[in-house]
Amino acid sequence: MKELVWDMTLSVDVPEIDEDHRRLVDLFNLLNHAVAEGESRDYTEALLDELIACTIWHFKHEERLMLKYGYKGLAEHQSEHAGLIDSAMALQQKFLSGGSPASSEDIEFLEHWLTGHIYGADMDLGAYLGEVM
Repeated sequence: MKELVWDMTLSVDVPEIDEDHRRLVDLFNLLNHAVAEGESRDYTEALLDELIACTIWHFKHEERLMLKYGYKGLAEHQSEHAGLIDSAMALQQKFLSGGSPASSEDIEFLEHWLTGHIYGADMDLGAYLGEVM
């Protein structure tokens, strides 16, 4: 089981966004442990639901900052957010419809989903916000 470790490589140098990302990493790790340890389906689904809910809140937080500070990449970033949420909700729906329990492949998907967004679009946003805030 691979655990995500928060370090400065995940920092976008905007403290309020970094705080959100730390929380998402913590939730990801809880879900990862639950899957690896064979926790109950209900518990695993509750963790996935919490991860998705926190992610939706976090995306709204980022989008509010983009609006406030006139970020030119807002539409593209929002589109990426929507795609990520759609993918996570499709995974959640698979569980809710009685499909197989969460697998290591699902966890790997979520890891790439989380870190890929931070290392890509959020680093660009952080650089911009660092200049204008």
